[in-house]
Amino acid sequence: MVYRYSLYRGLLPVLSSLYCSNFLYFYTFNGLKAVFVGRGEASTSLQDLLFGYLAGIVNVLMTTPLWVVNTRLKLQGAKFRTKELECSKTIKYKGIIDGLQRICKEEGVMSLWSGTGPSLVLAGNPAIQFMVYEGIKKFLMTEDNKTLKKRQYFAVGAIAKAVATILTYPLQVAQCKQRSGFKTPSGKADILSLLARLVRDQGFKGLYKGLEAKLLQTVATAALMFVAYEKIAAFIFSLLRRTSR
Repeated sequence: MVYRYSLYRGLLPVLSSLYCSNFLYFYTFNGLKAVFVGRGEASTSLQDLLFGYLAGIVNVLMTTPLWVVNTRLKLQGAKFRTKELECSKTIKYKGIIDGLQRICKEEGVMSLWSGTGPSLVLAGNPAIQFMVYEGIKKFLMTEDNKTLKKRQYFAVGAIAKAVATILTYPLQVAQCKQRSGFKTPSGKADILSLLARLVRDQGFKGLYKGLEAKLLQTVATAALMFVAYEKIAAFIFSLLRRTSR
């Protein structure tokens, strides 16, 4: 029974963090498009990339503390080989609020933004994802049909997320190590040192260790998210058009 629940360790904090993160990202992305792209005009791929990256930066700065606590919660009770992680696993958090308070009190406020460096670089992940998504969507759309079917949105969202994940996965590995409190034997915790240590210990394959599981998780999630996003956005825009008349 314990092992069964271990598969869902930290599920509720992850769901609440995803809600905050996705809402903030989509709101910022569409807000930027509304301000800088004329009504009725289509944004270019470069604009989608830029808006996506800016939205990602805002998202990172606002929600990194939530993801730091989430990483700690998921690592509770796990066994690790390194001394650094062996020490961190003894700390028990009751939830997101308790984690935020204790990390702030015991490690300092700035510890809540551990991994911000790779996270800012990884803001390019959703930016790439949106650029690929919008590009494929525009290619599939015709003048007679301005919308796609649900399965097409699902497939395009999955492809876009797969491309973005493969391109940025090594940075995600470094980000996870920073958030968990990992340091190299020399005490360094910057991105390059962590990646260099990983290559030295496991080779270049180590940079993509666990990629299969990550793709299964993120690709399916992103595909479903884009289907819901398109339907909700279409519904909201139709309501706005009706009220403006």
